[in-house]
Amino acid sequence: MLRPLLCCFAALLTLPSIAADRQQETDAAIARGIDFLTRGAASDTGAYSPQTGTGVTSLCITAVLQNRPAMATSPSIVKSLKFLEQHFQDTGGIYVNDSLYRNYETSLAMQALALANSDHRYDQRLKRAEAFLRGIQWDEGEGIESSDPGYGGAGYGKHARPDLSNTQFFLDALRSVGVGEEDPAIQKALKFVSRCQNLESEYNDTPHAAKVGDGGFYYTSAAGGQSQAGQTPDGGLRSYGSMTYAGLKSMLYAGVSKDDQRVKAAMDFIRKTYSLQQNPGMGNAGLFYYYHTFAKALDATQLKTIEDASGQKHDWRQELSETLLSLQAEDGAWVNRENERWLEGDRNLVTAYALMALSYCK
Repeated sequence: MLRPLLCCFAALLTLPSIAADRQQETDAAIARGIDFLTRGAASDTGAYSPQTGTGVTSLCITAVLQNRPAMATSPSIVKSLKFLEQHFQDTGGIYVNDSLYRNYETSLAMQALALANSDHRYDQRLKRAEAFLRGIQWDEGEGIESSDPGYGGAGYGKHARPDLSNTQFFLDALRSVGVGEEDPAIQKALKFVSRCQNLESEYNDTPHAAKVGDGGFYYTSAAGGQSQAGQTPDGGLRSYGSMTYAGLKSMLYAGVSKDDQRVKAAMDFIRKTYSLQQNPGMGNAGLFYYYHTFAKALDATQLKTIEDASGQKHDWRQELSETLLSLQAEDGAWVNRENERWLEGDRNLVTAYALMALSYCK
C-alpha cells in the first residue's frame, strides 16, 4: 500500500518540474525568434518586408513587445517605430502612400503603437487612427443599411468589401486602445461577424445561414458570400479553422456571453475539428495565421483545456508550444515550408505569427 502512495507522491512532485522545463524551452524559443527579428531581419529603415507595406513591420513590433515589453526602447524597435511614424497620413490612417490595404495596415499599426505607448507619446496619433478606422467601417456613413450582409464589417480599404479577417483586425485595434464592448462600432462589427457564421439564428438571416449549420465561420457574408474553403454542392459556404477562431474571438471581444448559442456553436465546431497539424478545412494554407488566431481566441475563452469530439482533453497551450518549437528553424525563424499562400513563405511575417502565438502559451 505504501509503495503506490509513494509513487503517486513522487509523480506529483515531478509535475511542477516538467512544467518549468517546458516553460524554459518556450522562453528559449521566444528569445531565438526575437533575436532573429531584431538582429538583421529588418531593412536599414527599420521596415520588415517593406514590399508588403507597413503590415509586417507592425506585426513584428507587436510580436516582440507582447513577449518583451521592455524592448520598446531597444534600438531595433525604435527604428521600426520610426518607420511607422513616416507613414502617419493626414487622414489619420497609418499606411504607405496609395495603399489598397488601409484598414489592414492601420489596424496592425495601432496595436504595435499601443504596446509602445507607455509614455503616452502616441496618444493623439492613436486617437486619429481610431477615428480613421471608424470612418471606413461599412455602416450608414457609406450608405449601408443594417440589413445589408456587409453592414458593420471592415475590408482591406474603404472600397473593398468587408471580410471577417479584416474585421477581426479592426476589433483588435479598437480593443488595443481601450474601446469598450458596448461601443457602437464594436456592436456594428458584431452584426457582420454573426452573419459570417454557419448558424441560422435571430442574428443571421443570410441565405447561407442554414446550408451548412456546423457553427463554424467563413471569410465573408458580403457581396454574395465567400469561403476560402469553397462551397458545398448546394451553395453553402464551408467553415474553416482560422475564420472560426477569428469569429469566436470577435464575439467574445464584443461581449457575447459564453452561454450564447453563437459561442456554443463555435465551440462545438472547434471541439469537432481541434487540430494543430492543419488549419481545419484549409490544410496547411494559412497555418501560422491559424496558430496565432487559435491562441488568441482560446486565451479569450479562459479555458485551460479543450475536450475534442472523442472526449480527449487537450492542454492547448502546451500542445501549441510543442508544435511551434518543433517547427522553429536553427536561426530562430519560422516559415510555412509546405504552403506559401497568404505570404507564409515570408520568414518575418511567419516568425511574427509564431511569436505572438507563443505569447499566449505562458
